[in-house]
Amino acid sequence: MSPAFGAMEVEHYSKGVLLEPFVHQVGGHSCVLRFNDKTICKPLIQREHQFYETLPTEMRKFTPQYEGVVSVSFEEDEDGNLCLIAYPLNGDHDNVENLDNSDCEPKSKLLRWTNKKTMLLENEKISKEWVRQHRKEEKMKSHKLEEEFEWLKKSEVLYYTVEKKGNVSSQFKHHNPWSMKCHQQQLQRMKENAKHRNQYKFILLENLTSRYEVPCVLDLKMGTRQHGDDASEEKKANQIRKCQQSTSAVIGVRVCGMQVYQAGTGQLMFMNKYHGRKLSVQGFKEALYQFFHNGKYLRRELFESVIKKLTELKSVLEKQESYRFYSSSLLIIYDGKERQEVAVDSDPEDLEDLSEESSDESAGAYAYKPTASTVDVRMIDFAHTTCKYYGEDSVVHEGQDTGYVFGLQNLIDIIKEIRDESSE
Repeated sequence: MSPAFGAMEVEHYSKGVLLEPFVHQVGGHSCVLRFNDKTICKPLIQREHQFYETLPTEMRKFTPQYEGVVSVSFEEDEDGNLCLIAYPLNGDHDNVENLDNSDCEPKSKLLRWTNKKTMLLENEKISKEWVRQHRKEEKMKSHKLEEEFEWLKKSEVLYYTVEKKGNVSSQFKHHNPWSMKCHQQQLQRMKENAKHRNQYKFILLENLTSRYEVPCVLDLKMGTRQHGDDASEEKKANQIRKCQQSTSAVIGVRVCGMQVYQAGTGQLMFMNKYHGRKLSVQGFKEALYQFFHNGKYLRRELFESVIKKLTELKSVLEKQESYRFYSSSLLIIYDGKERQEVAVDSDPEDLEDLSEESSDESAGAYAYKPTASTVDVRMIDFAHTTCKYYGEDSVVHEGQDTGYVFGLQNLIDIIKEIRDESSE
């Protein structure tokens, strides 16, 4: 173990916040961690930090709320495990102490590194649950844990059954393979650098999924170009190739990740960016349809709100002079756990004891109607964003980001097509 970690005094925990995996990350490659129920944090990239500190007022409703910067370091607990802990930056305790940490989990349940060869990012109980479920469903009982995890990382579309007992949202966090992959890769890099560095700056951002019981999240890579102005020739060529071989070049948008709760089967579906890159335009449309389908029926009540928000965002971006959002993503989020209300022509007394589980589709047509869930549309990931106000940039662009706007318009058109075709 590196001497950089040193011995940790117990009172340090009273000054810092232990971080755990953010389980609703469906895309990207940077490690995202849960600071508390309403706040996440991710490694600070100077350009992204600059964007959040200077973004136009009219764009703020379409981006996560920026909540400051913290210092993150490794520390050892009494069992010899290494934990990630966030501290106030430069001794400014207001940054951390003003945030609500009351819901932070006890130390034993937080993100930790074991000293074993396989470094698992959840506690032992959750890790065993991963293995148990996958072995049962795929009948691969001879596989070791390492092989199981490698399979999870390589699979592009996964379905997992949520057990009947317990709250859906409480079990949801056990089943996101993409977040596990990102955590393992990011933390491995941080551990390798620990001998030379044990302090990192992370930015704090609003947790966009906190208002939802079972968040359904669609991560879309926007624009016809993904490489930044500062990209190397190799990186530029690689990003151009990815765009040309995906829907990015054709319609200016591609699927970068997805998680959807399937109410009809009690399953959780995950799609990663590798599958998204392979989709044709028709395949992209089918993926969008799947995102709005809960396994029983299409969530038509969501369409108008999504279209309205996307149209408003498009109008805002059309007015942004010189901004380029290269490699930025757009999130669409809604709650997979529908809120139900009694139909107007139903007798409330007759329906008093009708549970949500016992109301099948036919009963629902008579007794229940879904209320329109809150849908969120937000831009994220600004590590390669540029505009004329960034004085150090050698390239200055004029006018709107036509590639991003082009993708937004096509996204709006495709969602309208799904809406119209489903109502015929």
